[in-house]
Amino acid sequence: MGEPAGIGPELILLAAAGRTLAAPFFAYADPALLAARARQIGLDVTIMETDEAGAGHAFEKGLPVVPLGSRAPDRAGQPDVAGAAAVIEAIERAAEAIRLGRARAMVTAPIMKDVLYRAGFRHPGHTEFLGELGRRFWNRPTEPVMMIWSETVAVVPVTIHIPLADVPAALTEDLIFATGLVVANDLKARFGIAAPRLAVAGLNPHAGENGALGSEDRDVVAPAIMRLRAEGIDAWGPLPADTMFHARARQNYDVALCMYHDQALAPAKALAFDEAVNVTLGLPFVRTSPDHGTAFDIAGTGKANPSSFLASLKLADRLSR
Repeated sequence: MGEPAGIGPELILLAAAGRTLAAPFFAYADPALLAARARQIGLDVTIMETDEAGAGHAFEKGLPVVPLGSRAPDRAGQPDVAGAAAVIEAIERAAEAIRLGRARAMVTAPIMKDVLYRAGFRHPGHTEFLGELGRRFWNRPTEPVMMIWSETVAVVPVTIHIPLADVPAALTEDLIFATGLVVANDLKARFGIAAPRLAVAGLNPHAGENGALGSEDRDVVAPAIMRLRAEGIDAWGPLPADTMFHARARQNYDVALCMYHDQALAPAKALAFDEAVNVTLGLPFVRTSPDHGTAFDIAGTGKANPSSFLASLKLADRLSR
């Protein structure tokens, strides 16, 4: 369900109303909230309250909803810490359902981390929380990696939800190497790319110009790339980030490995905002989400664009087949 005050409930309703998907889906959500939001935006969707076992049959008649134990406040555009428990419960139950074979993949509507933090959420972000769920339900180590994927461009930030000032200290040769391994392995195993090509961005302007504009690219990024190449991975760089994302450059790689959050997500959102999907690699389960936020300013108005959410559902179906 995602953040109940955001556009997540509407995206679910719009996806169910459109019926353009190859595979059925069900929602972990508050059925009363979804029914009320459908009325609010003038959408005719039948809410089918069910359990996981009956969800496939219920999808033939409407939107299957598995109720949560936690209620979600129904105030579009007005986030409330009282809804945090429902947000967390929905994500946890989705992971458990996959572990038990009751679902193939998880698609998460946008969440609002500030609301969760005020409720005691202790993870830096959604990606890190999913990593914990992988360890909890599958009892094995996980290395969650965020990838923003579209047919136009795919990017991975090596460091994610940390202040920009902390990036140089957090960026290590081992972290870049481990991230590249996860990306290459999942592109092979889940995306069917036999020999993934990784273009690696430099941290500094002009990729450091051999130390003249910062030593990190020469001393940290380049050695990590050499280690990836020693593993048989087609990785190259470090490359100046400002020349990596034009049309000709994108033809030379399958994914761009970037050093920090905005270096990766800014070009991805500029090039493919409505089609981009957030995919978490390095997990024992498939998880996707739309590559945008909660959009409180338009929640409850019916103006939400479901394109990225629909792309997330379709990619989750494809990767989990």
